[in-house]
Amino acid sequence: MLRILIFLALLAGAAFGIAWIIDRPGDIVLTWQGYRVETSVGIALAIMLLGAMVLTVIWGIFRFVFRAPGAIGRRAAARRLDKGRAALSRGLIAIGAGDAWLARKSAADAGRYLPDEPLALLLAAQAAQLSGDRAAAAAAFEKLSQKPETQLLGFRGLHVEAQRRGDEEATLYYAHEAHKIEPLPCSAKAVLDYRAAHAQWEGALAALESHIAAKLVDKATGERQRAVLETAIALDKADRAPDEALRLARQALGRAADLVPATVLAARLLSRKGDMRKAAKLIESTWPRQRHPELAEAYLDLRPGDSNADRLAKAQALARLAPHDLESHMIVARAALAARDYETVRKAMAPLVAEDERPTMRMCLVMAELEDAEFGDQGKVRAWLARSARAPRDPVWIADGVASKQWAPVSPVTGRLNAFVWQRPVERLGADIGADIEVAEWIKNWTSPTPLVELLEPVVEEAMAVEAHAEKEAAPPLTEIEATPAPAPEPVEPTAIQSEAEPLSQMPQQASFAGRPCGPRPVQKVVFPMAIPPDDPGPEETADKTDIRRLGLL
Repeated sequence: MLRILIFLALLAGAAFGIAWIIDRPGDIVLTWQGYRVETSVGIALAIMLLGAMVLTVIWGIFRFVFRAPGAIGRRAAARRLDKGRAALSRGLIAIGAGDAWLARKSAADAGRYLPDEPLALLLAAQAAQLSGDRAAAAAAFEKLSQKPETQLLGFRGLHVEAQRRGDEEATLYYAHEAHKIEPLPCSAKAVLDYRAAHAQWEGALAALESHIAAKLVDKATGERQRAVLETAIALDKADRAPDEALRLARQALGRAADLVPATVLAARLLSRKGDMRKAAKLIESTWPRQRHPELAEAYLDLRPGDSNADRLAKAQALARLAPHDLESHMIVARAALAARDYETVRKAMAPLVAEDERPTMRMCLVMAELEDAEFGDQGKVRAWLARSARAPRDPVWIADGVASKQWAPVSPVTGRLNAFVWQRPVERLGADIGADIEVAEWIKNWTSPTPLVELLEPVVEEAMAVEAHAEKEAAPPLTEIEATPAPAPEPVEPTAIQSEAEPLSQMPQQASFAGRPCGPRPVQKVVFPMAIPPDDPGPEETADKTDIRRLGLL
């Protein structure tokens, strides 16, 4: 609407100008080189307008002639650009759809139409990765790393390719180069994981500090990882620099108060310096929150010269801080067993082995050791040993499905930092995770005068006998009815050819022809299977008793 109004206004102005000129007639006289030209004002204006139009047309023709090559080149470039963009679109869609052939073809077209376009190189690298051509992908990322605007992308791709082929040095190098350009979570994690996996604790801590400063990790995760790395450094310096190790352990506890290895290390370093009171208070303040066996062991070992009675008193004092916890009962029972206070052992173990409870493997082994040390009742000892074979496993340090007796800063499988957690292994058929660790620890702490092998041999023999009996009982009972014996057959000469190496007395008494025996058939037994009696317990109990052989103690 606005354009129409403007057009009408211009048209009205032109009409007004023409009318104004007509109302004011006049003459124009031009004298030049002896020529005299005389005309009216209107005609002169019309001639001037026509001349301007002719000049404009001529100028346009000259411009077209001189600018035609450039215009043609720009038009061709525009067409190549359109084709390259179309190839990029097709290639990205093909990569998303998983069409490797179309992705490679589109990458080739994009590289031909857009040779200097970074997206074309990226498309070529992605297409090579999709088709499994690692060399082509690495070459494309190498070209990207040489351009300033795509250098970070190139180093990131080279880092991924080096990680896939297992080149740790190249992985770390490209991660470092990418981290120099801009600190990204992927490159920061790669640097941290590499240094942590190779026990470069101080370098890993420096890398973590830079990650926290760049806000690549959240505050809680960063503080936890700091505490883990400081504990790892403290463990390395515990013997050669105990003061520095104690400072790091306390610093780690300030960041993660529930980190048991840091608490144990700090307590042992304090006791080594002779400050028993601070060491004891440190464990006593931690015990109500973290009832861990390592804390109990460190608490009882603060003063190496203590007698078994003194250790029992300390165990009872620590247990009073968490009287209803299972680990409190266990530390009292172990200390009392070493002090030969068997009544205290039974009182401590009574809530753990009650009829409605399901004692763990360590509890069963403690009861077996108690029965052997107090009464020498080999029957009860074997019963507790057999029960321990199918008892639930006690908590152990687990990282990525691997159980370990000791805590470690990183996972032995993936190298992940802060991977170990204290938890109960998942119960499964066959050998349970952590069973060998618990059994080995129990064997090491065996205090009974009776050799362990002598106790386990009857258990294994009894389990094998029960298993054989169960296999026999598992088969359905048979009732045998013998057929009436037939009269003795007449001797039949064998038709087989006698071998020189085999005497005649060892030849078979019946010859066979076409796979069927010749002569009268021997006496046969006719059996009738009977149903399993309703009171047959089946093989379930035997399967539990034979699990003792899975312990691997003999």
